[in-house]
Amino acid sequence: MSAYSVTEPTPRAKWAAGILVALYALITMIPLLWIIATGFKSPADAISYPPKVVFDPTLEGYVNLFTTRTRQTDEFLAANPPETWYEEIVRQYDMVIVGPSRYGERFMNSIIIGFGSTFLSVFLGTLAAYAFSRFKIPLKDDLLFFVLSTRMMPPIAVAIPIFLMFRSLGLSDTHAGMILLYTAVNLSLAVWLLKGFMDEIPREYEEAALIDGYTRFQAFYKVVLPQATTGIVATAIFCLIFAWNEYAFAVLLTSGNAQTAPPFIPTIIGVGGQDWPAVAAGATLFLLPVLVFTVLLRKHLLRGITFGAVRK
Repeated sequence: MSAYSVTEPTPRAKWAAGILVALYALITMIPLLWIIATGFKSPADAISYPPKVVFDPTLEGYVNLFTTRTRQTDEFLAANPPETWYEEIVRQYDMVIVGPSRYGERFMNSIIIGFGSTFLSVFLGTLAAYAFSRFKIPLKDDLLFFVLSTRMMPPIAVAIPIFLMFRSLGLSDTHAGMILLYTAVNLSLAVWLLKGFMDEIPREYEEAALIDGYTRFQAFYKVVLPQATTGIVATAIFCLIFAWNEYAFAVLLTSGNAQTAPPFIPTIIGVGGQDWPAVAAGATLFLLPVLVFTVLLRKHLLRGITFGAVRK
């Protein structure tokens, strides 16, 4: 009679779990793969019914995403033949490229606002979490609950007051205004996540550093921060995902200078209506920075979610 372990799963259970995980991953990736594929379709293939799974790939969507085009007369087209491969793609619609589109600017705005607000959220959240974790603060529990309560309310619920305040302060359609707004929304999440990591770091490490002559700031910088790296990285990823994908405030508070990619991508218009390949191409490129950021820091993210910073 073979021994049976209560904690160790059987080979059959492992196979079943692996199959379920693979199926779940496949189902969740289907929409993403469809968006990527649509970016390489022609406008006709993108809206065909039934949907085309097998198609002739083209870069028309990416060309339309990064260029501004205008229709010209047959005489003009005959006198100015196309010189590049992307001009040939545009010529099939009797159009010429007159300049770049605004997608690059909107994409750069997303990078500035997303990563800027993430840095501020994590920086301020780390300082606040350390203070809540290490010092005796009057009404600490009440203050922590107040910080958490700001996360309970949907941010869009205060959209009108924020719109009026931004207009009065001259922060509408500015990078600084959007960075401050996203920082304020993310700060409660950063404080609560990082406080949990700070609580798991033994106080004895800092006490030993203080005995050795370190100041409180030196002990925090050289002892606590290196051990809290896992929590800081995990918090940064969550804050960046919110700031990167946020749509409602970006639509309400920006229109030109500081407009990010999410409200710009759905407005891409092609010949005869919505240019779905260009929209899909823009969405695909928009996924890359967060995807790369998360993949590079995935080890810290997994450790941060499952174990925390330091296990006593």
